[in-house]
Amino acid sequence: MSRLHRIVNAIVWGIIMVLGIYILGYGVKGQSFAKAAYACVKALSNGEGSLQRAAEKTLYPGLAFAAGDRELSYSLEEFLLHKAVGLFPLYSFLDEKELYETEIESQAAYDILVEGGAHDENEIDQRTGEAFDLAEKMEEENLQAAYDQEQAELSQAGENQPAAGTEYMTEQLADFDFLRNNFYIVENNTDISGELLNAELLLNKDMQIQNMDSGPQILIYHTHSQEGFVDSVAGDNSTTIVGVGDYLTELLEDTYGYQVIHNKNVYDFIDGKLDRNRAYALAEEEVQRILEENPSIEVIIDLHRDGVKEGTHLVTEVNGKPTAQFMFFNGLSFSKRNGVIDYLPNPYIEDNLALSLQLKLACEKYYPGLSRKIYLKSLRYNLHLRPKSLLVEAGAQTNTLEEMMNAMEPLAFVLHEVLGGGIQEE
Repeated sequence: MSRLHRIVNAIVWGIIMVLGIYILGYGVKGQSFAKAAYACVKALSNGEGSLQRAAEKTLYPGLAFAAGDRELSYSLEEFLLHKAVGLFPLYSFLDEKELYETEIESQAAYDILVEGGAHDENEIDQRTGEAFDLAEKMEEENLQAAYDQEQAELSQAGENQPAAGTEYMTEQLADFDFLRNNFYIVENNTDISGELLNAELLLNKDMQIQNMDSGPQILIYHTHSQEGFVDSVAGDNSTTIVGVGDYLTELLEDTYGYQVIHNKNVYDFIDGKLDRNRAYALAEEEVQRILEENPSIEVIIDLHRDGVKEGTHLVTEVNGKPTAQFMFFNGLSFSKRNGVIDYLPNPYIEDNLALSLQLKLACEKYYPGLSRKIYLKSLRYNLHLRPKSLLVEAGAQTNTLEEMMNAMEPLAFVLHEVLGGGIQEE
């Protein structure tokens, strides 16, 4: 902005302030003063507008040509409000700065090395040299975004909104925009194409467990085993996400006939304190060991609970019981800025997406309102260890243990619908 432009801005702002104070204090008693004031402000505005248009035509002739010389008509009140917002640059400055800082914080995670030269979700802060859990950091950045977006969209009725209790056909889901907008939340630093998010391809993938007789088929574990709920008891892991995993294991084994390993190892509590710096790396090592010892395992479930603002309660009612809502989660190993993240290879992204989509559609069919939109993030989250790898964010810290336990019943049901083809074991 030129010095002359700044001076004109200051003058116009000053006049607006004086007029505002006068109107508030004494009122406008005659039309002549209002007309004169308006004429004065309008003249200054035209002068400022001329400067701006001249600058636009000089610096951005293409934009100026495309926009043309369209003029807007404002009432006096609208004009004053428009000028006040336009002349107060702090808003746009803060907005730009916030977006810039978020982008830099997210980008730094892709360019830095972890301890020992290995890359995963546990990264090194470039400024301090200390390790941090990138998944946790990104979760904090997006703490409420998913829930807020869901609520805003649910409040808008429209013909393209998913219908509760509906079984969607492949032809309907073939519309990429419909599929993405209604079933997914995509983190702002990643993206997904129609080639990858192809409903026909994903729904035609057979996610059924192939061998029910040769050993355990399902592994459940918790990268963040210390995640608790509003009424969790300190020191009692049966009241944390681990206890919830126990109940899911019981349901899958006793009700549906699967053989399940529930790994309860702790990866986020080191030397007597919460420490997620190496949680994903430590979990990967242990899961790899379990898979080597149990090659029959086809399905891996990393069961988490989400983190939301304290005023948010992710709960619905299923079969007359208060039930925590849950969300399926995918990592894409892709950032908008750098493209494919080579140091986080995942040959099973397509299979991961197929599993989560088929589960989401089963939820829509049998338990409308129970599952939140599938969340797509930019990293990998150990979903590369098996084609049928799944990360579930069940409830949040504001849910009760009862609500969480209740959620495992429909979750086990839809898992069986997809993994067992809907044929219940006798």
